[in-house]
Formats: sequence, C-alpha cells, structure tokens
Amino acid sequence: MESLNHSTSTLPSCTYKEEFKRYLLPTVYTLVFIFGLPLNFIIILRIWGSRRTLTRTKIYMLNLAVADFLYVCSLPLLIYNYASKDYWPFGDFTCRLVRFQFYSNLHGSIFFLTCISFQRYMGICHPMTLWPKQGGRRLAWLVCAGVWVAVVFLCAPTFEFAATGIQRNRTVCYDLSVPLRATEYFPYGITLTCLGFVVPFLVIVVLYCKMARVLWQVGEAREVSAAEKKNKAIRMIIIVTLVFAISFLPFHVTKTLYLLVRTFPTAPCELRNLLSVVYKCTRPFASMNSVLDPILFYFTQPQYRRSTRTLLLKITSLKDKI
Repeated sequence: MESLNHSTSTLPSCTYKEEFKRYLLPTVYTLVFIFGLPLNFIIILRIWGSRRTLTRTKIYMLNLAVADFLYVCSLPLLIYNYASKDYWPFGDFTCRLVRFQFYSNLHGSIFFLTCISFQRYMGICHPMTLWPKQGGRRLAWLVCAGVWVAVVFLCAPTFEFAATGIQRNRTVCYDLSVPLRATEYFPYGITLTCLGFVVPFLVIVVLYCKMARVLWQVGEAREVSAAEKKNKAIRMIIIVTLVFAISFLPFHVTKTLYLLVRTFPTAPCELRNLLSVVYKCTRPFASMNSVLDPILFYFTQPQYRRSTRTLLLKITSLKDKI
C-alpha cells in the first residue's frame, strides 16, 4: 500500500489513485470474514472430533483450516483500515503481524494443498505403495510440522519489511515495504514467489497430469468403490484448480509485475499506478482461499456431505412441524 511515493534518489514522485480500495477491499474482506470464520471453525471441530480415525488427507485439511482460521481472525483490522482510507491506528507491531498472517496463510495454504494433492496422487497412481495407517498418520503430522516451519521461515522477513509510516498526516500500514526499501525488498519478494508459489504450483501441475492419465485409463470402471474414488479425485482436481485460478495465480502474477515496476526509477507514473491498481485488486481475492478451502473439504469428504444433508433435512422437517 503506497498511496504516495515521495521523491527519493531512486524513485520518482508518483501519486497513486487508490480510492477504489475504500470500497472493494472492505467489501471482499467482510464477505471472506463472514463466511470463512464459521466454515473453517466448523471444519476444525468436525475433523478434531474424529481425531481417533484421522486419515492423512484429513490431517492436512485440519492444518489448512487452522491456517485459514488464523488469517480470517485478522480481517476486521484490515476492514477498518481500508474503510478509513488507509488509516492504521493499531500500532507498528500489529501492522507487521497482520501482513505476516496474510503471507503465512497464503503460502501455508499452497503448501498444504500440495500435500493433499500428493496424497491423492499416491492413492490414484500408486495405491499399492501407501504407508501403513498408523505410520502414515505420524508421518503426515511430521510433514505438517515441516510445512509450518518452512512457512514461518519464508514469511519471517515480512516482520522486517512491513511497517507503519506517515502519509498525508495519517498513519498507514505498508503492505510490502516502505517506498524507500522497494529495491531492497525486490529479491526477497521474488524469492518468496518462486519458493512459495511457483515450485508448489509446478509440482501440482505434474501430479495432476499423471493423475488425469491414470483416471482416463480407468474411465470405464464399473465398481462402486472405483467410481467413487475417481469422482473424489476429479472433484479435488477441479476445486484446487479453481483455488489457484481465483486466488493464487492472478495475485502472484500481478505482484511480480508490480515488484518489477516499483524498482525501476524510469518507469512512467501511469504504468506504476496501473500495476498498483491491478495488484491491489487481486490482493483481496487471494484471501478468498479461506472460503474456497472449506469447499474443497466438503466436496471431497462424502461422509460430511451426507451428514450435512441429514442435518438440513432435520432442520427443514422441524420448520414444517412448527
């Protein structure tokens, strides 16, 4: 968030036109908060309630829901911030923490979706080489611990670069870095994108291509279990693809372009403003993975779909009786 870059030795003076943030960002963040908070909380309760029979996929989904839930809890601060025209009254540490929560959720979600995709790939392409149930769960928990460590390590520099500052006599919370540190932030921003998005994305693409080939070969299977397994995998592929198409890919493409242009002192102000607007328009939609991830859980877990339908039928029948 750099509404105004003052003249420096490396960056030209450029006023950004960002009135749209006052309307777009609070609206999207409010919707994500309203739906994301209860959906992820319910998923955490449902999975933890069946913790004695957890599968590896559910362990990854539990950690995914926790990452989403922690991020959604920070959204009221951002809603207030953008609705108040970028005014940030919550202090420098809270600013750094909120930015850290955004990026840790973003890349944590990508990593856990990669783990879920790999687990489904093993079930489809190598069904005879799955780990023993107990040992597999233990390994899944170790993988999740490794993911959290990796996410904290990758996103920790956010605490260094994100900070508060003064613009137009009001305190603001910068998203990437203060304008004076744009060139310094660039190598870290590109590294975070490559390790936190490009590599997992390529892994998922390869896994899905191999899964699609196997599913195509067994397309004529008539067994109920085989058909259900196939449908489950197809649903997961479709939903994860939608998550990447809506949340992750546009955000990282526009962020990379914005990082590039803000480091070039000769870049025209119009171009800098255009890429700033495009990037910041995709930013709130990156947070929508906190709503799309619970949908992934719902459509890939048949028993929960059945229990949800049963609950809705009971509620409907009670209304009819009343």
